[in-house]
Amino acid sequence: MRLIRLVLMVVLAFGLVACGKPSKFKSYNGPEVTSVQVHKADRKMYLLHHDKVLKKYDVALGFAPQGHKQFEGDGKTPEGTYFINRRNPNSEFHLSLGISYPNAADREFAELNGKSPGGDIFIHGWSRRPIRQRDWTAGCIAVKDREIETVYAMIRDGTPIHILP
Repeated sequence: MRLIRLVLMVVLAFGLVACGKPSKFKSYNGPEVTSVQVHKADRKMYLLHHDKVLKKYDVALGFAPQGHKQFEGDGKTPEGTYFINRRNPNSEFHLSLGISYPNAADREFAELNGKSPGGDIFIHGWSRRPIRQRDWTAGCIAVKDREIETVYAMIRDGTPIHILP
């Protein structure tokens, strides 16, 4: 009788877990993402395996998207080649992948102008707040929450990201 009761409790526990919220952590076993391209003017992001597009996403950019990010608070999304350099599974914006901005040239330019280059540029989810405009980030690249789950699974740290005007 005790054994039956124990088995029923285990089955019930597994049943409750199975009915829970789906995990935001997906797995990916396809071709390696060898680079990411962001085309700011088109608001598109491409995940590539060499020259083959694996996935394409619509993106939101910084609130002042034209031109290269130069200073903290300018609302611009950087332009140039950077690298994915960190992951934040507890991001305020669902999930996020860090971009290696600022590089040495970005820091030098800002310093020569007596300003901070800013930092903490990410690819991330939309946010838990309602969005009222097309480009709304502080300089980041945003995709929908369900999309960042796939992007987060596909892209590895060290992957180059080319952000084009």
